[in-house]
Amino acid sequence: MKPKTPKPPAHLTEQTRAWWRFVVREYALEPHHLRILQAAAECWDRLQQAREILLRDGLVVEGREGGIRPHPAVAIERDSRISFARLVRELDLDTEPSSSARTAPPALRSNRRGL
Repeated sequence: MKPKTPKPPAHLTEQTRAWWRFVVREYALEPHHLRILQAAAECWDRLQQAREILLRDGLVVEGREGGIRPHPAVAIERDSRISFARLVRELDLDTEPSSSARTAPPALRSNRRGL
C-alpha cells in the first residue's frame, strides 16, 4: 500500500499549494519537515501579499509630522523573504533529489560538546 501523501494547508494560495505538492512528492519528509515546509509556504504567501500592497500603495507613506517613511509592508516583505530563504535552506531543497530514491533533508549536527 502506497503511503498517504500529506495535503497542503487549505489557507495557502493555489500556486503555493502546487509548490507544496511538488516538494512532498520529490522529497522524503518527516513530520517536523512538513511543519518547516508549511512555515516556508506561509512566508512565501505573506511576501506576495506584502508585494501586492506595495504595488498598490507605493514604498513610502506620509508620516505623522508630514514627512515620508517606509510603508509598513516593506518590513513585512523583507522579513518574509528572509524567513522563507532560511526555512528552505533548513529543508535543504537546493539539492537535486535523487532520481532513483527520494532523500530526506540531512540531520542537523548537534552543537553540544561531546556529540
